[in-house]
Amino acid sequence: RKGRLGSPYSVRDYYAVNPDYGSLTDFKTFVDAAHEQDLKLILDWVPNHTGWDHPWITEHPDFYTHNEKGEITDPLNPDTGESWGWTDTADLNYDNPEMRKAMIFDMKYWIETADIDGFRCDVASAVPTDFWEEATSELRKQKSIFMLAEAEKPELMKGTEDFDMQYGWEMLHIMNGIAKGEKTVQAIDEYMKKMDTVLEKDDIDMYFITNHDENSWSGTANERYGNSKKAFTTLIYTLPGMPLIYSGQEYDLDHRLKFFEKDSISKVRGPYFEFLKELGALKNNNVALNGGKDKAGYKRLATSDNMHILAFEREKDGKKLVYIANLSNEPIQATVDYSGVFTDYFSGEPITLSPESKFQLTPWDYFILVPKSE
Repeated sequence: RKGRLGSPYSVRDYYAVNPDYGSLTDFKTFVDAAHEQDLKLILDWVPNHTGWDHPWITEHPDFYTHNEKGEITDPLNPDTGESWGWTDTADLNYDNPEMRKAMIFDMKYWIETADIDGFRCDVASAVPTDFWEEATSELRKQKSIFMLAEAEKPELMKGTEDFDMQYGWEMLHIMNGIAKGEKTVQAIDEYMKKMDTVLEKDDIDMYFITNHDENSWSGTANERYGNSKKAFTTLIYTLPGMPLIYSGQEYDLDHRLKFFEKDSISKVRGPYFEFLKELGALKNNNVALNGGKDKAGYKRLATSDNMHILAFEREKDGKKLVYIANLSNEPIQATVDYSGVFTDYFSGEPITLSPESKFQLTPWDYFILVPKSE
């Protein structure tokens, strides 16, 4: 066991609620309260491995991967055969059809018992794709659920019965790189072109500037982004996809949470909380930012400095929105090849765009422009 708590991904019992969080009754009450607020609740599901204290270890050792000595192993890197370092977990064997049935049975339990709305599946790409085809088909016989893959593997979203959304890990690393001065906007352009070819129309990318792994191991959002944090926050809300806000981020969490120990989040609402509320309202109410199954269009706009200025239009059903940002640590005087009369969403100030209009952008400056008539 790592630390006092061990890994939160070393599952002892797929049916039980951690007593530190409460009881099954408490959880069902929580789900009901969420539904009353028109919120959906998905469970973080760990299908690739269990803890060493899971009953399957002794009752069904054939459910696990074994080494040449016949010993159950922790998860191994398939390319090297070396351990990933997740030594407090035991790797499940998806070549065993009975293990697959047991996993699906356990997932069904939470839909039937607690009326949850879906699953966020940990390291989904490490589990065979054909298992997910089988599992999602069975689970959706119980309820129309939402499936999020903690992976960047578009094939997991192919067809109508597979995952709905994947993690945009590559975009995260691009944004981190730009913030450190190691990449330019060109990397975003290349990524968007690639996604346009590999994603189907109803596939959803989830964008984020931080999550539990990044916060604990790579640093807080403030550490990694500094003055660029708000520019990239606006970006994840305006790209064609869905934003993720990690627990504590709304309170501008400024310390690395301990991964294997108890820790706490100071729930003090500050300016960043209000900033996220503004972005959330825009995302929810402007169809030009639709990022789900029927997402709004995305068109890159040419600028006088395409290496450092990102500008694009989002459009759906005649509604338009323009994003412009200086994603560099230097001031830039710029032009954007676009015409229109707009309102700056944040300041309410009028802004007129034309290919000849020059405007000054400070380092990490950003604008979200909505047509003035709106």
